[in-house]
Amino acid sequence: MQVFRGIPARAIHSTVLTIGNFDGVHRGHRALLARLTGLAKQAGLPSAVMTFEPNPREFFAPQSAPARLASLREKLQLLAECGVDQAHVCVFNKRFAALTAEAFVERIVSGLGVRHLMIGDDFRFGQGRSGDFALLQQAGKARGFAVEAMPTLVHEGERVSSSAVREALDAGDLEHAERLLGRPYCISGRVVHGQKLGRKLGYATANIQLKRLKAPLSGIFVVTVDGIADRPLEGVASLGVRPTVSSAGLPTLEVYIFDYQGDLYRAHLRVNFLHKLRDEAKFDSLEALTAQIARDVSDAKAHHAALRVQMAD
Repeated sequence: MQVFRGIPARAIHSTVLTIGNFDGVHRGHRALLARLTGLAKQAGLPSAVMTFEPNPREFFAPQSAPARLASLREKLQLLAECGVDQAHVCVFNKRFAALTAEAFVERIVSGLGVRHLMIGDDFRFGQGRSGDFALLQQAGKARGFAVEAMPTLVHEGERVSSSAVREALDAGDLEHAERLLGRPYCISGRVVHGQKLGRKLGYATANIQLKRLKAPLSGIFVVTVDGIADRPLEGVASLGVRPTVSSAGLPTLEVYIFDYQGDLYRAHLRVNFLHKLRDEAKFDSLEALTAQIARDVSDAKAHHAALRVQMAD
C-alpha cells in the first residue's frame, strides 16, 4: 500500500475513495473496505482511503477524546491487510477544520480524482460538520462522481462501532471486543529499554512503546506475540501504570513471553490480547508482587493450554 501525506493539488489519476478515521478497523470498517476494493477492481482504479492525524476529536478536545484503538502505524498496517492501494493521511489542524463543506468536496475531487465515493452512513464533514450525504450526492451529480453510503454493520444483533469496541475493552471483555473486530485486539510497538525490574524478579519482560495519549484497556492479560518467530508466541502482559513500582502514572505495556531468552530490544512486535486475568493492583512489597506474577503466569499458561485443546477439537 502506498502512503501519502496529505492530498496533491491535482490528481494524476482517478480513484475509488472512502473517508474516515477507521479507528481499530473493525468488522464494519472491513465490510466497507471490501466494498471499496471490489468497486476499484471492477473500475480498474486504485482504492484509496483518506484519513486524519490527529483524530478530529483529539484536535478539538484532547483531554476528553476517547482512547485510540490503533496508532497511525497500526491503522495503516490494518488498512494494507484489507487490500487498500493508497492511504492519504491528512493533518487535521485549524486550517483543515475551517474548510467549508464545499471546499472539502473541491479538494478531494481535484486532488484525488474521485470517480466513486464510499462513506459510512453517519459521515459528516466540513466546518461545523455541515456536510452530509445529501450534499455529497448533489456534488456528485454536478461533478460526475458516484456516492454510496454504507449502512452500519450489525453483527450477532449488535451495532458494530469503534465506541462499542472501546466499551468492551474498558470492561475487560476481550472476547466481546474480538467479535466486534473480527480478530483479537492488538497493540504494536517497538521494544524499548525499561527499568529491567522484571529481570530482577525472574520474569524478564519486553517493554512495548505505546504511541497513544491513553490506552483503551488496562490490567493483566493472556496474550500472543507476533514478530519474533514464524508463529505467534504465548505470553502474559501487563498494561497499566504499575502502581507498586512507579508513581509516574504513565501507561506501560510489558510482555513476558514464555520460554524465550533472546534479546528483543528495538524489535517491532504485535501483542494480541486474548483474555483478561485481573485488574492492576498495588502490592505492599516486591515479594508479594513476585508471588502474584507467578500466579498470573500459571493462569495464563492454563488459559493457553485450554485454547489449544479447543482449537484441536
